[in-house]
Amino acid sequence: MIVVPTYNEASTIGDLLDGIGACRDQAPDEVIDVLVVDDNSPDQTQDIVRSHPGFGGWVHLLPRASKDGLGAAYRAGFAAAVRAGYDVVVQMDADGSHPATAVLPLLVLVRTNDVAIGSRYVPGGRTENWPGRRRALSWAANTYARTVLRLRTHDATSGFRAWRAEAIAAAGVPETTSNGYGFQVENTWRCERRGLRLAEHPITFVERTAGDSKMSPGVAREAALLVLRWRFRELTRRRTTRPAAPAVVHDGTARA
Repeated sequence: MIVVPTYNEASTIGDLLDGIGACRDQAPDEVIDVLVVDDNSPDQTQDIVRSHPGFGGWVHLLPRASKDGLGAAYRAGFAAAVRAGYDVVVQMDADGSHPATAVLPLLVLVRTNDVAIGSRYVPGGRTENWPGRRRALSWAANTYARTVLRLRTHDATSGFRAWRAEAIAAAGVPETTSNGYGFQVENTWRCERRGLRLAEHPITFVERTAGDSKMSPGVAREAALLVLRWRFRELTRRRTTRPAAPAVVHDGTARA
């Protein structure tokens, strides 16, 4: 199940569903469904999902009462997918920044790992159509999180991931507290500390061409403060375990 949180993504959600449909056509033996978790978008996002040819078959919709944050939407979507019995849950943005063509490689990678991450910061990964300031901010935020929390994963802030269903529980994703983009960092931190196997697959992250970014100074501040809080908690509890060093595979995949 691919979980896609949305809020005002009417301009992009149809193209994403079409892209995932093409992946399904390339892997007819795989069961690949989509769950759109919409926070009551006023721009008719839900209407577009319901009008898609796959709706009622492989496209599903989980409408929510109000805009409640990225983390809350993902927790609701993950819980629904696990209850329905899916053995792998993929998280993916609706704005077209995550290439649908990378879904199948992630599904292959998660067969031998607990979590497979679509990564911008391993060999072969990159960003496209980002201005220099945005590129610098993303790199700085990722470096900050990795440094403070002593993470081995190269792209700790990536929101494009495939999870084994049992890894969601093992990492404690349902108990996470962050609601903004810190949700990605929190899960990376939890996975590494709990000894889960993480692997990274290079992707090209493309800047959205329609709709509005959900990133804001408030969201960035929340994530930065949470990182400090998590590290402080570790230090006060005198936790001394460290994650193993990553092994880099020839195809550009990095395993933590």
